[in-house]
Amino acid sequence: MDKAKLEQLRKRYGESHGGEVFDPKFRRVADRIFSKSGTRSAPYAGVPTFLSAPHWPINPQAPDFGDLQVALIGVPMDLGVTNRPGSRFGPRALRAIERIGPYNHVLDAAPVYEMRVADVGDIPFASRYRLEMSHDDIERYMRAVVAAKVAPLSVGGDHSISHPILKALGAREPVGLIHIDAHCDTGGAFDLSKFHHGGPFRNAVLDGVLDPARVIQIGIRGPAEYLWEFSTESGMTVIHAEEVSRLGLPAIIDKARAVVGDGPCYISFDVDSLDPAFAPGTGTPEVGGLTSREVVELIRGLKGVNLVGADVVEVAPQYDATTNTAQVAAQVLFEILSLMVFSPSIGGRRS
Repeated sequence: MDKAKLEQLRKRYGESHGGEVFDPKFRRVADRIFSKSGTRSAPYAGVPTFLSAPHWPINPQAPDFGDLQVALIGVPMDLGVTNRPGSRFGPRALRAIERIGPYNHVLDAAPVYEMRVADVGDIPFASRYRLEMSHDDIERYMRAVVAAKVAPLSVGGDHSISHPILKALGAREPVGLIHIDAHCDTGGAFDLSKFHHGGPFRNAVLDGVLDPARVIQIGIRGPAEYLWEFSTESGMTVIHAEEVSRLGLPAIIDKARAVVGDGPCYISFDVDSLDPAFAPGTGTPEVGGLTSREVVELIRGLKGVNLVGADVVEVAPQYDATTNTAQVAAQVLFEILSLMVFSPSIGGRRS
């Protein structure tokens, strides 16, 4: 051993605490987290919020988002499910997950500290029984978010919530979409209603708020393929789960970036895009899905896309005794928030 090197290390690190970081790249994060005495907040203490972001209570009658850039929003509603219910508990489950972030070493970002971000609570619903009324509540709330020039990062709830969110975001200009899911969710009416978690993106296209030519759907599989003809006929790009290993993630990332281009883009992540081995806690699990590593790599590859909002949906924690599903969903939430640092429409830190 180099004794001189050892003595140098002892002198610098022997008595230092965890927050005493010398590399400027990491010190900018550590200085915000550690006190001068070297302590930091315990991840298991205090009131839980999404990604440990500050809590910003909102009065729904007179919403004031201040100077926020990103609002983390719970949408606890699962009236649109076709199989197992329970994703109404998704926001609460994700808030309970600790130790996500604060630093993203791949993207070199600490998003909660680099943007004005807050957990603004849950969208209030006038009725817990009426789906269409709940969609109206979501759209009304999201229009207030958009009017305040704040980007919504929402946690569902079932996937039907994406339709009213897109109606608010795409009201002035149709947006593009990177959709990571087991299902295309472009089906028609079931049981006399078109408002369900299997049809939000058909509805959004027909409402003129989603541009199908700028939509890519990744991870599609399962026995419902015959329901998704709208995707291909409208001009969406569909990449099935079985194509992922053949094409490779770099090629899929390049394709996604080419499809959405430089225009405003939304990301919608359904946790059932993951194989149930990684995320069993969801209403419509499909074997043969993506791995958690693939999903994280895919999202990180979207650095610099012009994000205007996103959602993470379909976590039904009661079907997962391990909490793995909520853990990976919270990680995806963090990865998407990290992307927002580099979005020209939000953080604007392009590199």
